[in-house]
Amino acid sequence: MNDDTKSTQENNIGEVKWQELYILTDHWKSDLEFYKDDLRFLHHLIDKYIIWITKDENLNMVQDIKKNLFEIQNKSADLMKEVNIHQGNLGLMVENPVQSSNPQFLKDHGVLEDKMANFVKLFRSNRKEVFNITEYVIDSEELPNILKS
Repeated sequence: MNDDTKSTQENNIGEVKWQELYILTDHWKSDLEFYKDDLRFLHHLIDKYIIWITKDENLNMVQDIKKNLFEIQNKSADLMKEVNIHQGNLGLMVENPVQSSNPQFLKDHGVLEDKMANFVKLFRSNRKEVFNITEYVIDSEELPNILKS
């Protein structure tokens, strides 16, 4: 869970501020949109420069990166669906206080919060791997010399 986000699992149902949770899920959606755009950019870079790779080892590494990016992209899309549904339910909680007494909903929110945190860790780890492999491929293929020609 995010350090700067108070865990909803620790809250009493009567103390929950549904509007704050709604706003939090809005931030999650914004983050997921950013990651989606970032993944699209990384796919574009790979597709554009893969033709310059001549070594099989490097080509295999880039293909693995591409596969991992697709997996993360799918996880991001699935998570966005979950967040959208969850936010819709939160909207109902804000509008109808009678429905706001469901303790299972807070547990579900906590699970979604954990999924978001895990996704961010996975995304960052993958991005770091992409940059490391990209740097290695550029150095080993001597791409800067090819691109200057």
